[in-house]
Amino acid sequence: MSFRPLRVASLMLVAALAFSMPPAPAQSTSNGADQGPAAGSQFYEIRTYDLGPKGDAAEVDQYLKQALVPALNRHGIDAVGVFAPNESDDTGADVIVVVIPYESLDQIASIRDALSADAQYTAAAKDYLDRTPKNAPYRRIRSEVLSSMACWPRWKVDAETLQNDDRVYELRLYESANERLGDLKVEMFNNGEVPIFLDSGVIPVFIGQCVVGPQMPNLTYLTVYPNEQARQAAWKAFRVHPDWKVLSKNPRSAGTVSHIDKFVLSPKPYSQM
Repeated sequence: MSFRPLRVASLMLVAALAFSMPPAPAQSTSNGADQGPAAGSQFYEIRTYDLGPKGDAAEVDQYLKQALVPALNRHGIDAVGVFAPNESDDTGADVIVVVIPYESLDQIASIRDALSADAQYTAAAKDYLDRTPKNAPYRRIRSEVLSSMACWPRWKVDAETLQNDDRVYELRLYESANERLGDLKVEMFNNGEVPIFLDSGVIPVFIGQCVVGPQMPNLTYLTVYPNEQARQAAWKAFRVHPDWKVLSKNPRSAGTVSHIDKFVLSPKPYSQM
């Protein structure tokens, strides 16, 4: 996800997509051949508040902590992730990144409507919502929406990880030159890359293929580590992993990624991821 100025993908388009895509498969409770959640079991909005030179990070933080996150929880979103660039991040981005998981595309539109009718949310967000164009707390909001993938169909972070104040996250976006190559990169993740991640200490929170956003086609994922040293060690182990050396040399995988955006992030104190 590049933090350079880009056009925002309209949530109206996201809502429209709900009518053109098949419903997400339900999680199986059977002990038979069904393997449980599948691709499209969840959707993830990656919402970036680009603060810009005149932004007010404290105001955005207050809004997210006191108004938006509690309201999303009330309306059925179990956990919301909120992050900012870590000191190890070298992008220079002045942003706040919010991750909102949805059970369906329909829920994106229904949550938006619910917030508009939520008096408690409106009251808590008053200072933020009363800002005028001349003192807006951010330069722009940008969003992309991802559909979960078969290799990691539902987001997860274990409770022990959430108790670790030193934890570090990494958000990566892999752009592809066209849809065919993008689908091949998804296939690569679904058929071998994620087990190498896990073996190396690269622990996914979510992995998704972009449904709508400003940098399509792409695959975006968030990973978590106990600390910065563990993050660096995990990627070093991944790069020299014998299975990765085999997978990466498969001619079918050649040229699947044309550009990578990488952001090292720390959770806000009120983040639920």
